[in-house]
Amino acid sequence: MDGNSLNISEEKLNKIKEIVPEAFTESKIDWEKLKAALGDNVEFKNERYVLNWAGKSEAFRVLQTPTTATLKPEREESVNFDDTENIFIEGENLEVLKVLQKAYFGKVKMIYIDPPYNTGNDNFIYPDKFSETKDEYLRRIGDKDEMGSLLREGLFRKNSKDSGHYHSNWLSMMYPRLFLARNLLKDDGVIFVSIDDNEVHNLRLLMNEVFGEENFVTSLIWKSRQNVDSRSLNGASNDHEYILCYSKYNGKIRGKEINKLKYQNPDMDPRGPWMSSAMDGIATKDKRPNLHYPIINPISELKYMPSPENGWRFQKSTLAKLISEDRVIWPKNSDSKPRFKRYLNELNNDYTGFSSVLQTVYTTQGTRELRELMGSETLKFPKPSELVKITIEQGSSDIKNDIILDFFSGSATTAHSVLELNKEDGGNRKFILVQLPEKTDENSEAYKAGYKTIADIGKERIRRVIKKIKDENESKLDLDGKANKQDLGFKAFKLQESNFKIWQTKIETKEELEKQIQEHLEPLEETKEREDVLFELLLKSGVELTAKIIKDKEAYIVNDNDIVLLLDKVSKEIVEKVIELNPKKVITIDRLFKNNDQLKTNTALQMKDAGIEFKVV
Repeated sequence: MDGNSLNISEEKLNKIKEIVPEAFTESKIDWEKLKAALGDNVEFKNERYVLNWAGKSEAFRVLQTPTTATLKPEREESVNFDDTENIFIEGENLEVLKVLQKAYFGKVKMIYIDPPYNTGNDNFIYPDKFSETKDEYLRRIGDKDEMGSLLREGLFRKNSKDSGHYHSNWLSMMYPRLFLARNLLKDDGVIFVSIDDNEVHNLRLLMNEVFGEENFVTSLIWKSRQNVDSRSLNGASNDHEYILCYSKYNGKIRGKEINKLKYQNPDMDPRGPWMSSAMDGIATKDKRPNLHYPIINPISELKYMPSPENGWRFQKSTLAKLISEDRVIWPKNSDSKPRFKRYLNELNNDYTGFSSVLQTVYTTQGTRELRELMGSETLKFPKPSELVKITIEQGSSDIKNDIILDFFSGSATTAHSVLELNKEDGGNRKFILVQLPEKTDENSEAYKAGYKTIADIGKERIRRVIKKIKDENESKLDLDGKANKQDLGFKAFKLQESNFKIWQTKIETKEELEKQIQEHLEPLEETKEREDVLFELLLKSGVELTAKIIKDKEAYIVNDNDIVLLLDKVSKEIVEKVIELNPKKVITIDRLFKNNDQLKTNTALQMKDAGIEFKVV
């Protein structure tokens, strides 16, 4: 009882919903559907099979809005910054995905994400101000913390089930992120998305639209609850979640490794180890009459009849060949069925079908795992690392080079899983994690333990996993050298505004234009950190964050002379030394020429003559 009088309108709506539930969308009446349900001759506008929702056009606009943001390196928060190829990025994931487009387009082998399930209590960023202008939107996303990092906290809010755009808001949040994520996948790359019953129906349709229905791989059903939920109000215990898997073009999952121990050779067959396989088929007599016939043992003359529902696996000519090769295993009575020898050396693949039902690990294990590692319950219901390891094993084929991306990283379970897998099999998979610096509740154990944001929890978890693996390696004899080769580190970055002044397009007065022109005479402030500028220029040139960088006096040499950057000083002598290196591209800053147009022009001509792309910022 809430103390309010009866809401007459709500009562009437509830009555209509009882009678005509199909006329409601997101708890509101769809008048065209209501008319159709009542038998009115209604022609739906633009009638076709399509996923649509309130705010879809705004989601497109958000997706297509370019970003000028960059990533600031945070050495103090990293582990083994200069040598590691693992990445942790703190920032709003939509902007980060945009920042990564040039450098990582088509390079990621596998994506795993565990996005908000839209339970009604989730906080996430969604574009719902459908009437705002582009400039208003850009101003609205400019929230920064005291260090200047972009937060977009003004957009981070709860999507309540009371909202009239409850499902629409979630779809608007997911659509642009999935679209950009698809760009980052290799052609044979795959994505796994964890979800539950709240949005699995919408997610399937959304991913059909983004990835293509033909690229659906599977829907894994994960038995997430170990014990039945006795608190259920409808009598059902929801013990499962889903993990939807799609490929970009021609990707597939690895499959289950065949148990070769089943292949033995008890009769010393010269053709090697074998196992017996059933000869039952899969077609009725009406469908495949040539597979329905009696099989007769040529020695005992016992007759074996096929199942009426299945028939045999082989047609008569194939069976005759198996018999002649002594590959048929005959039972002693006609009530049983003959089987055939399948030889180990005939296997074309080391893997068979992977079951779509997962029931080996539970949510409680994820909670316990994180609590033991961190010393307290820093985050509720994290995914178990064993579950994410299963998806990585299925989605990653090259354990030495594959990049694994997670842009809803939470407590960094994906990083934990990658590091553990590399330890187990000697792999060198790399991870890229992205997490918004969502603030922890001031009354939570995490906040009391010093973790002000979810991103803080994730970074500390990675540090602790690295330390744990190092300690384990030190305590055992490393016979094969795996421990020494493993990448136990990560580079930390934070999303921030560009180090360069951005030209504002909305100028209303002559004075504003003159002021902006004056400011842009020097687009880069002298106080900007060189390393910040370096990484921004590399990212926007399409170079990965893990590029090999060598500082040689005034030059930054990237990836063995592939690119050279001059950020401190330019002179005739320096230019000549750079040309001797014969890089593909040289990038420098305009102010280093100190208004010496002759030096600038000569440098451009010398670079052109040497076949070097030259860019002045």
